Amino acid sequence: MRPLVEILQTPGGERALRLHGELALDDASRLRRDLAAALADGPVAVLDLEGVDRMEGAAASVLADALCASGAPPRVEGAAADVASIVDLYWRDCSPEAQAPRRRSGFLSEVGEALLETVGTLRNMLAFIGQLFGALLAGLRRPASIEWGAVGRQVERHGADGLPIVCVIGSLMGLITAFQAAIQLRKFGADAFVADLVSLSLTRELAPLMTAIVVAGRSGAAIAAEIGTMKVSEEVDALRTLGICPHRFLVFPRIFALLLVLPLLTLAGDLVGILSGALVATSTLEIGMRNFLISTQEALVPADILGGLLKASVFGVFIAGIACERGLAARGGAEGVGRSTTSAVVSMLFWLVLLDALFAVFFNVWGIY
Repeated sequence: MRPLVEILQTPGGERALRLHGELALDDASRLRRDLAAALADGPVAVLDLEGVDRMEGAAASVLADALCASGAPPRVEGAAADVASIVDLYWRDCSPEAQAPRRRSGFLSEVGEALLETVGTLRNMLAFIGQLFGALLAGLRRPASIEWGAVGRQVERHGADGLPIVCVIGSLMGLITAFQAAIQLRKFGADAFVADLVSLSLTRELAPLMTAIVVAGRSGAAIAAEIGTMKVSEEVDALRTLGICPHRFLVFPRIFALLLVLPLLTLAGDLVGILSGALVATSTLEIGMRNFLISTQEALVPADILGGLLKASVFGVFIAGIACERGLAARGGAEGVGRSTTSAVVSMLFWLVLLDALFAVFFNVWGIY
């Protein structure tokens, strides 16, 4: 049987490796043995493939492993076009650039890369906002182009399905606030103000913010992962090919749904939180349920409740917008979807706290609270 591999000397005195025949999967094991024997005396400078009629991927992989292990890859000569293309494909990781160890980047380099990444993210967010407003204007001219049917499904998914966990969190917030208020106010004989503290804390701050955080972790992450998966699987590109605007088809239904859902969930959190605080107050203090509810009614004014609901509406728009933007910016398969989802949740939590602080300053300056 003719050997698959020969070692020759070129006219210039270089060692050359010549291959013969059709190198298929069945020849891979034999090719590996022949290459090991031929390269035992040292590396070669030239790879002669003129005698190779066809080469499959398995043979190309064996050839690349053997020649990369022996040193720098040799110069390829005489290869047919199809053979040369598959050799190049398997030799990409065999190049000196690919094999060279990466130098560790310095502190300033890492800071610069992080800054460039942040600038790129801000640029993408501004571009998304511009595209969103453009799609909104187009949607106002043609309301039928917006996927209104999806709004109801999104309301059920992010509202009704999320109501139990919001009620649980709201009741725990009311319980904790009432316990802490009872301990401190009892020292000053101000037990009667427990109802005021619980109701005002929940309606103004705790219920809107905690509800938004729960929705961000539950629904915002789901939206980012869903749209990110559609982006990397080219479903979003398919929508554009069909002439369908992704913002009007995917983004607007989710924004409208959370705009409606967040105030309703916040109101539910207010109610269960106040009731939970009332149960704690009546069981630990000498306050009846009727007196607690009367104190709550006297302490609360419409501005307290409406201010919390306004916060919740703004929070809902930001949660849906950030989740959709991060999802549409996903790149790189499943790993990219994971990165986008993580980035979306972190961004949402940051913006929720920042917006809550801005609302507190605004309401204080204008004397609303």
